[in-house]
Amino acid sequence: MTASSSASSPSSAPQRRPRADAERNRTRVLNAAREVFRARGDEAQMPEVARAAGVGVGTVYRHFPSRAALIAAVGEQRQAEIVEFGRTACLPCAEAAEGLAAYIQHIGEALSAERGLSASIEAAFGSTEPTGEGRARAEGVAAQLLARGQEEGTVRADAEVADVVMIVCGLAAVIRNDAGDWRRYVRNACAGLRAPG
Repeated sequence: MTASSSASSPSSAPQRRPRADAERNRTRVLNAAREVFRARGDEAQMPEVARAAGVGVGTVYRHFPSRAALIAAVGEQRQAEIVEFGRTACLPCAEAAEGLAAYIQHIGEALSAERGLSASIEAAFGSTEPTGEGRARAEGVAAQLLARGQEEGTVRADAEVADVVMIVCGLAAVIRNDAGDWRRYVRNACAGLRAPG
């Protein structure tokens, strides 16, 4: 490779930060999509999202090249908000067992309020379980609460992150199938995580 070719190669040029209006459009599309999927579930289509966002459908596709990519991004947004709630509202709780219960309760609130979004995620990917970094961050919050609760003696010594994952999976199924009072399920499940006595 010659010096001149390396200097002029487009691939070696620094990546430019997207324009502010492009970032705003992406956020508008993402927020509109969340509302549309929440209301319409898997029936929602890209033109509806574009109308709700006040942009052309081409703008939607520029930011999200497929419907599945858009659904994935909206799911990641919800997951990030759940993790943020865990970090800011649950980790600081005076008693870790209470923080853990609040965390699981909040997940239930999010899933219950956005059944249509969950249905869209499941239809697109076969499961509503988070994956990758989102899952790791969510489990990290649970792990911190469990560890502190075990040190305090408020969480049973044999409780593991896998137990919390199973509880959340069961919670998602109760909500998805309308199989009973999900809040009662959370109360009973969290009671099972508490240290005896």
